[in-house]
Amino acid sequence: MVSTDEIMEMALELVGFESIPSDSAVYVEGKNIKRVLFGIDAEIPELLIAERMGYDAVISHHPKGGLAVVNYHQVFSRHIQLMADAGVPKDEAEKAVRRKSASLEVEMHARNYAHAVDVAKILKIPYMNIHTPLDELGRRIMARTISRETKADATVGDVVSTLKALPEFAKATTDVKIRLGNATNPAGKTVVSHGAGTNGGYEIAKTYYKYGVDTLIYIHISPSDLERLRGDAAGNLIVTGHIASDSVGINPLIEKMEGEGISVTRLGIIPP
Repeated sequence: MVSTDEIMEMALELVGFESIPSDSAVYVEGKNIKRVLFGIDAEIPELLIAERMGYDAVISHHPKGGLAVVNYHQVFSRHIQLMADAGVPKDEAEKAVRRKSASLEVEMHARNYAHAVDVAKILKIPYMNIHTPLDELGRRIMARTISRETKADATVGDVVSTLKALPEFAKATTDVKIRLGNATNPAGKTVVSHGAGTNGGYEIAKTYYKYGVDTLIYIHISPSDLERLRGDAAGNLIVTGHIASDSVGINPLIEKMEGEGISVTRLGIIPP
């Protein structure tokens, strides 16, 4: 039996984070947790199910309330370090991040940040969300798999095949898609852009391509950003699929929780 704080600490330990990122939070604390309902998006319906079926806590991957929603935009700045690690000059990375970060702040300012949290309090159900630590874990797993399993002369198709060997992608209803370029193109320098709140959109992809990245991997992208990138025709873009990609990072935490004797029911999470 563990507490909500201990579950959060498990997630942080998986990636070596020393503090909780701004898009993750314990909304309603709890102890002696033995049964958990864990969803990609766990809100009021899931809280009601948990209360009716005797679960001890509800965990959402995506942020659902409080400062995790209001300050969600702050984790988008993680793109700066990810880009710098890939060879993008820091000032160029900061410029690429600026517009979408500001847009996210405006969007989150309008969100109803209290509704689901207040329901959890009324039901007395421990409630939390864990976002960036698990996305960062998923990014590392994907990047490590590509590095280990593909050769120096790999094609874009080879990268796709390597990713599809991960169980979450193999079992997903969605497929890993090449959205820019084609399967026979050399993959070249390949970067997984994930674990920074949300995808970097047009500006970040364009900047990666400008500074030597040949193949970029997003877990999702908007149609409008994709159309703009197609107009540039600057590089290869692989889109892995949102739910499958999130599941890659969530499953190791669930396995760790189960190792502590916690029973976890997945909602929308693709099992390994």
